[in-house]
Amino acid sequence: MGRVDGKTALVTGAAHGIGRTAARMLAEEGAAVALTDVDADAGAEAAADIRADGGEATFYEHDVTAEDDWRDVVTDVHAAMGGPTVLVNNAGIYQIAPLDEMSVEDWRTLMDINVTGVFLGMKHCTPLMEEAGTGSVINVSSVAGLIGLAGHACYGASKGAVRTMTKDAAIELAEAGVRVNSIHPAYIDTQMADYGADMQGATKEELDAMHPIGHMGEPEDVGYAILYLASDESSFTTGAELVMDGGLTAQ
Repeated sequence: MGRVDGKTALVTGAAHGIGRTAARMLAEEGAAVALTDVDADAGAEAAADIRADGGEATFYEHDVTAEDDWRDVVTDVHAAMGGPTVLVNNAGIYQIAPLDEMSVEDWRTLMDINVTGVFLGMKHCTPLMEEAGTGSVINVSSVAGLIGLAGHACYGASKGAVRTMTKDAAIELAEAGVRVNSIHPAYIDTQMADYGADMQGATKEELDAMHPIGHMGEPEDVGYAILYLASDESSFTTGAELVMDGGLTAQ
């Protein structure tokens, strides 16, 4: 307990999956957590669950593509909790489609959420971190940002952009004491994995077999990585890409 005592964490896409798990784990280790999502009912439930377990958590309905939403949420979090000193840019969508079947509208929607949302988060949170002289930004990318996969041109482009944007921001903010890192999961047992299986006509067992370790990851596997990067244990780590893929990209 206490690995992130005294920190305020803002976690986007926190109503479900990795974001919800990460928010819970951060709260269990002492952070005050602001959960944000477009799914207001599930997000409020996630925050209530954390409070019921003795943690400090507030939910904010939030569209990460809307700059005004970012301004309002960060202002409210700063006033209510302080900080944020930890930003987890987790919100994202997953879409698989052949190049010639991907519409421009779908491309723009995915890029707006997966890339512009990350940019806006850093734009509006890091000035407060710079002012405090400390901060950790954790951008959720994917193994699709490291390797090529058929049908993933749009999704992979978005996650590759997050990977490089993370490194650029890490260099820019290093002297201010703000660390910026990306994490790169393979398939994690969430709704996104269910979608990936459906779109590829694969069973859960076939998705498991893609990973040399023999199975998909669990949300907690990613949550532990987020917790490490949020904590002072990773104080010498910035501009890095932390891969959790059961050996998938080592093949």
